[in-house]
Amino acid sequence: MAAITAGLVKELRIKSGAGMMDCKKALTETDGDVDAAIDWLRTKGLATAAKKSGRVAAEGLVAVVSSGTSGAVVEVNAETDFVGRNEDFQSLVMSIAEVAAEIGGDVDAIKGSIYPGSSNTVEEKLTSAISTIGENMNLRRAERLSVNSGVVASYVHNSVADGLGKIGILVALESAGDTAALAVLGKQIAMHVAATSPQSISVNDLDPAAIERERAVLSQQARESGKPEEIIGKMVEGRLSKFYKDVVLLEQTFVVDGENSVKAAIDLVAKEIGSPIEVAGMVRYAVGEGIEKEETDFAAEVAAAVS
Repeated sequence: MAAITAGLVKELRIKSGAGMMDCKKALTETDGDVDAAIDWLRTKGLATAAKKSGRVAAEGLVAVVSSGTSGAVVEVNAETDFVGRNEDFQSLVMSIAEVAAEIGGDVDAIKGSIYPGSSNTVEEKLTSAISTIGENMNLRRAERLSVNSGVVASYVHNSVADGLGKIGILVALESAGDTAALAVLGKQIAMHVAATSPQSISVNDLDPAAIERERAVLSQQARESGKPEEIIGKMVEGRLSKFYKDVVLLEQTFVVDGENSVKAAIDLVAKEIGSPIEVAGMVRYAVGEGIEKEETDFAAEVAAAVS
C-alpha cells in the first residue's frame, strides 16, 4: 500500500478540483496512483469541477444571519446571476452563513467545518454543488460580529429570499439600553450603510493612507488657486471635514431623516433609552465588488458553440 502523503493529495486536488477528503479517498482506493485517482473521481462525478475551476466567479449571493448579540455575513460567488435564483444554491449559501455564525469568519475554518445536516465538510458540499449546478463557485469571504450587550442588526438589499441578496450589512450596537429600540436603530443604520458605503465608522478608524491621499489632492488644488500658504492649511482642513462627511459613518447625514448626522441620530436614541450607544462594528458586502469580471462576446460564444 503506497503512502498517501499530503503532497500527493495536494497534487490530485490541483489536477481534479475535488475536495481534500475525496482526493484522499480516491488515492487510497487506487493505491496512490494519481491518474487512476482522477478516473475514480470522475466516475463519482467529483472531478467535473476541475474544468470549471478556472472560470471567473463574480456573481452569486451574500447571506446574513443575526440573532441577539451576534451575526455573520458571507459571500459565495458563482459565474452567472442565474445561479442566485437557484433554490439549492440559496440553501447552500445560507447554511454556510449559519456555520460562520457559529465559528467565525475564517474562510479556511469554515470550509473545513461540517456542513449542517451532513457528514461532509463545507468545502466538499461546495465541490459537489459545482458538479451538480455546473458553475464554478467560491466561498470568498465571511465575517462575524458580536457584542457583550446590545444588538447585531442586519439588512439585505436586492433580496432574493430571506437573508439573501446582492448587498448584505451587519451593524453591531453596544449598549445596555432597550434592545427593541436598539434593533430598530440598528436596522436603520444598516440600511444607511447599504446606501452610502462608508469607509469607516469614525474618523479615527479611517485608513491614514486614505486621509493623506485626500490631503495631498486638496493641498495641490488649493495651491493652484493661488492662495498664500498660511491660507492653504485652513482650506485643506475645511475640505477634509467635508471629505469625512462623505466617507465616515458617524459624520454622514443620516439617510433616514436627511438632517442629522448619524452620530447625532444615535445620540438622540441614546437619550431616549437612557444608555450610551456605541457602533462597535460594521460590515458591508456587495456581491463581486473588487473582482475583475471577464468581458465576453455572447454572440461569438454562440457562434463558436454551433460551428
